[in-house]
Amino acid sequence: MFEFAYPWVLALLIPYLAAVLYDCYWKKAPTVTVASAAPFSAAVRRRIPWAKLFLALGGAVLIAALARPRFGDERITIRSRGIDMILAIDLSGSMGAIDVPEGITDVRTLEEKRKSGAVTNRLEDAKRELTKFVAQRPNDRIGLIGFAPQSYNMVPPTLDHGWLTARLKGLEPGIIGDMTGIASPLASGIHRLQDSPAPRRVMVLFTDGKNNVEDRITPLQAAELARDANVIIHTVGIGSENAVFPARDPFGRILYQPVSDGFDEAMLKAIAANSGGEYFHAADGNGMKKVMDAINALETTSFEQPKYIEYREMAPRLALLALLLILIGWGIGHTVKLSIP
Repeated sequence: MFEFAYPWVLALLIPYLAAVLYDCYWKKAPTVTVASAAPFSAAVRRRIPWAKLFLALGGAVLIAALARPRFGDERITIRSRGIDMILAIDLSGSMGAIDVPEGITDVRTLEEKRKSGAVTNRLEDAKRELTKFVAQRPNDRIGLIGFAPQSYNMVPPTLDHGWLTARLKGLEPGIIGDMTGIASPLASGIHRLQDSPAPRRVMVLFTDGKNNVEDRITPLQAAELARDANVIIHTVGIGSENAVFPARDPFGRILYQPVSDGFDEAMLKAIAANSGGEYFHAADGNGMKKVMDAINALETTSFEQPKYIEYREMAPRLALLALLLILIGWGIGHTVKLSIP
């Protein structure tokens, strides 16, 4: 962008140009009255008119320099205030179950969809959508907790999302046990977040099972601790009624056993409500995508966008040009004179 810092200075051009025109056209020059100029016509040559031209131009450029013309590059600096968040994901063996999408009614079709990657187990569905979720939140510090009978802090809240997604990618159902203890990951996440300086501290718990591990505190007591520590807990119940677990028979053939047990929806709702969070249900892979989109929209990050402009000043160059023009005009006026041979 181009602008004048002091545009009102340009108003001086009006009286200045008026003065130049007066000097050139209306001001009477000194004269000598003679009967006839004919005898001098061959001998007198006019003074070259460039002197007044350079002087007038130099004065106009000087006025323009005083108005400080400048070019500016507008820049916007974005300062974000991110959220500190922990994702706590169930790693019990039941996360290897498959929630069969609507439209698949036979084993052959299910097997074909599995081989093509269109249908995956609960943990793979969660990993895929969590990876997308993390990629959409570059300004948030995000940590990862895996739990089954006990919880494990796999990644503390960090901006190194590459490390986080690499750890997430390596998770497998049942790698740390088959039972489900919900109080332990809640307490661990609260401990991680309670001293965070972030304006908002959030934990998201994903599970497909009921709490079946006795701990020093109950999941609901952990939710109360979260409320006192100003940590919000969102809960996600994973699974549907149309779920199967893949297994192999003694001959190596894949069998799909129905899964009857599920998560404790009432408890997940109570945990979320006690801490000021929300409860979500992800019935299958598409459901998990919708849940993560909803959480992403719910947990917004605040931004500040101060604007500043970098200017390149043209006034010094114009002032030098004006001085050069005035010097040239002065030089012409004092060196080129009338001459009579």
